[in-house]
Amino acid sequence: MTRVEKQQNDKAAIGTFEIHHYTESLAQRPTLLCLSHLRWGFVYQRPQHIMSRFARDYIVLFFEEPLVSDRGAPWLEETAQPSGVTVLVPYVSPGLSPEAVSQQQRVLLDGYLAAHPPAELMTWYFTPMSLDFTEHLRATVTVFDCMDELSAFKDAPSDLLEKEKKLLKRADVVFTGGYSLWEAKSKQHRNAYAIPSSVDIDHFAAARRTDAEPKDQRDISHPRLGFFGVIDERLDVQLLSELAQANPQWHIVLIGPVVKIDPATLPQLDNIHYLGGKSYAQLPQYLAGWDVALIPFAMNESTRFISPTKTPEYLAGGCPVVSTPIADVVRMYGQTGVVRIAKDTLEFAEAIRAALADRQDLDVLHQRADTVLQGMSWDGTWKTMKDLIECLR
Repeated sequence: MTRVEKQQNDKAAIGTFEIHHYTESLAQRPTLLCLSHLRWGFVYQRPQHIMSRFARDYIVLFFEEPLVSDRGAPWLEETAQPSGVTVLVPYVSPGLSPEAVSQQQRVLLDGYLAAHPPAELMTWYFTPMSLDFTEHLRATVTVFDCMDELSAFKDAPSDLLEKEKKLLKRADVVFTGGYSLWEAKSKQHRNAYAIPSSVDIDHFAAARRTDAEPKDQRDISHPRLGFFGVIDERLDVQLLSELAQANPQWHIVLIGPVVKIDPATLPQLDNIHYLGGKSYAQLPQYLAGWDVALIPFAMNESTRFISPTKTPEYLAGGCPVVSTPIADVVRMYGQTGVVRIAKDTLEFAEAIRAALADRQDLDVLHQRADTVLQGMSWDGTWKTMKDLIECLR
């Protein structure tokens, strides 16, 4: 054998070893089963950011709420995401009782895990309702990521609080989406941590560098006041209506899907513009064309514990923010000088005028925003969560 042939054989052997080692390392990865009430393809937010990063080290299964099967028989849809996350959507038979739906989900999930036996199973709950079909599973670590107080949301299941109590007993660690929620849950679980949602600064900072206007926003006059997120019972539609009527020169741009409320109940005025849902990739393009960003949430039970992710996203885009007095917004951003807090329509209008004035010196505005955002990142949030989980394995 010549030296060249030997080198080629050695390289081939090394390549075979590397492939074998890589496959073996994948097989040894723990499986993280994420049980979510939010769909992967809905609004790109905390679950997608966190699970995409966990997929670097774990086999991540994102198990969504069921859909009714047009085939009649139950089946499981499996979709691989570019991030490495595998999304599993259970399709159940029509006309079933809640108990029968849970049973079909259990059968589908158990079948998948039997066909893909995990080297180690960990469970991550975004909703306690998933206990109905997973309570029999034995995980080395059980996480309850309590993003929101789901029991306070419109159309919440009547037994949600009962299920949550069970999950709190079962969970090894509890993460909360904000500090107000942590204050409540830490009284119910000894290992609870406030992990507010973070921000992809580079993604939203693109709004500071572009003049390109999306087609459906291009012809809307300035000043523009913008909001992106889910449009549901948390939005203060009366506040928006009063602002628009009292200030016809302002144009309010609302981006996001309408959920759980009748679209007909939303104010219909010439200077309120509903542009529908947009992808995560598109949001900086819209944010770039706003003069002020809004957090116009109503002050009610559904918003008592929320910690809006959009606050740091707006700031990363270089936009001043005006918000109603959501507790976590006041706590984290109320004294920053770039997020103004207003409790009624008159105060909101005054705060918007002050925010518009801030735009006269964008360098100072951006510097203040960057100071507020210093150290924030989804990578940092994920690492904190991962370190806490690894300590429990």
